Amino acid sequence: MMIRLSASCNPERPARRLSVRRPRLDWGATQRLEFGRNRLVVSAALFAIAFAGLGIRLVDVTLLNDGIGQRLARAASAQTTQQRAEIVDRNGIILATTLPTYSLYADAKAVLNRHAAATRLGRALPDLNTAEIHKQLRTNRRFVWLQRHLTPRQYQAVNSLGIPGIYMRADERRVYPHGRLAAHIVGFTDVDSRGLAGIERQFDDMLGKKRKSVRLTIDIRLQHILREEMKSAIRLYRAKKGSALLLDVNSGEVMAMVSLPDFDPNHPTKAPTGTRFNMNTLGVYEMGSTFKVLNTAMALDAGIARLGDRFDARAPIRIASHKIRDYHPRGRWLSVDEIFVYSSNIGSAKMALAAGGKRQKEFLARMGLLAPSSIELPETGLPLSPRNWRPINTMTISFGHGVAVTPIQFGAAIAATVNGGTLRAPTLIKRDAGRAPEAMQVLSEDTSMRIRYLMRRNVIRGTGRRAAVPGYLVGGKTGSADKSTGNRKGLLSSFVGAFPMHRPRYVLLVMLDEPKGNKETSYKATGGLVAAPTFARIVQRAAPVLGVRPVDESAHDRRWAPFKPGSGVHRVASFRTNGKGR
Repeated sequence: MMIRLSASCNPERPARRLSVRRPRLDWGATQRLEFGRNRLVVSAALFAIAFAGLGIRLVDVTLLNDGIGQRLARAASAQTTQQRAEIVDRNGIILATTLPTYSLYADAKAVLNRHAAATRLGRALPDLNTAEIHKQLRTNRRFVWLQRHLTPRQYQAVNSLGIPGIYMRADERRVYPHGRLAAHIVGFTDVDSRGLAGIERQFDDMLGKKRKSVRLTIDIRLQHILREEMKSAIRLYRAKKGSALLLDVNSGEVMAMVSLPDFDPNHPTKAPTGTRFNMNTLGVYEMGSTFKVLNTAMALDAGIARLGDRFDARAPIRIASHKIRDYHPRGRWLSVDEIFVYSSNIGSAKMALAAGGKRQKEFLARMGLLAPSSIELPETGLPLSPRNWRPINTMTISFGHGVAVTPIQFGAAIAATVNGGTLRAPTLIKRDAGRAPEAMQVLSEDTSMRIRYLMRRNVIRGTGRRAAVPGYLVGGKTGSADKSTGNRKGLLSSFVGAFPMHRPRYVLLVMLDEPKGNKETSYKATGGLVAAPTFARIVQRAAPVLGVRPVDESAHDRRWAPFKPGSGVHRVASFRTNGKGR
């Protein structure tokens, strides 16, 4: 750059201005400058975009990608991670508990080679369907359950594969250490530990949300005895199914309760059809002649009859197109004592007519047999009774036909007839010490004593002789209810009894559905021939566990002498069965 300075020595001449000559840029230089500036801007923008992409990817990897999977896994197993509380028996033995496991899931979008991943997983987990895994991975979903509750060996096998996009989440699984032994009572849960049946469902909130354990009244040792003996009886008599329940007569506590066939609550979805059905609480049955215990208690308590009173049982009762007859007819007048011991349908029907249908209905309602049981299970059956209580209903109900009840209801009613006349609701939940169960007086103590005498006498001389267990003063009643299913006919054979009869502590009810006789039973399958022996075997094994000691039976049986009908003159009950009843 050149700067010219011009000045004059003459002061009269005006001074010349300084001038600066600016450089001149050509058009090419200007274009090159602009182009450089644009390149700089573009480069900066590209760097900004690149850094923004890296930032987004970083967020995606650290928060969105892995985070979504983790959050979804936590949401899917939120309930299982609450550590569901345990269910224990009366002695603290665990019946249901929760164990830590791992569950397998995938981020399908993050799996690089889906076909290879599915193939490798299928090899590691043979239970998985490779084609199904591949189908799930093709969905591009960020969270897909592949398998819940892996075993430690499965966990190690999958973990060693190191497949990108395949993850495992800490989970929990509900397990039942005793398997089938108390399945119908304890119930089961789904894969997310939500109660679906039994105690698990009834106390779902308490076990899951509140995390409070539930202590049951059952004794797992008694459960084992009942299940083993019932299983043996079903096999021996080729029965369709069977059930048994053991009740504490003074507290209403269910000591044991078995229904066969049963299922494994660890794998409920694999249970065959019908095995989840609980005969004791859900099934309703006509109980047959075991109902005569209640019919006799009603007549004695109402003063309709005394033990020595006689009823005409010489001929069958004809009413309309129906005929009521005895299985083993005696062809004579029978006392109340004999009606019970010989299990006379005719005598029972006439006792019921003497009491009347209204009194009978009121009595059964008082005994808790016309409304659902309050047992703490969601599987509870609804009793069936006549809409119009006619004389024919009154008569057939007297010997266990015409009213269908659940075994748990019937067992509680029998307990009331032998414990002094106090009805207590059956329960599966162990009460706190000192907390008295609610009770209602439904019979007099005097009536209860007479029923105990009759039940004991039936085992000594009547239809229940095969239920006797030396030393344990067993008393009870047999039942053989006819049942028809399509063209097939069968029996519901049962025995209900209590022990020891001088001071009753427990009631046991045994039922066999459609048993078949064998050579030992002369090919008959009545309650006295198939259910009574099963009852005896259970008592023989269960009594020592319950702390019931053997006694001198002859000494105690002599105490029943005051209840035996005297040899004097007895009242004779005589009336016409004209269809109107009394």
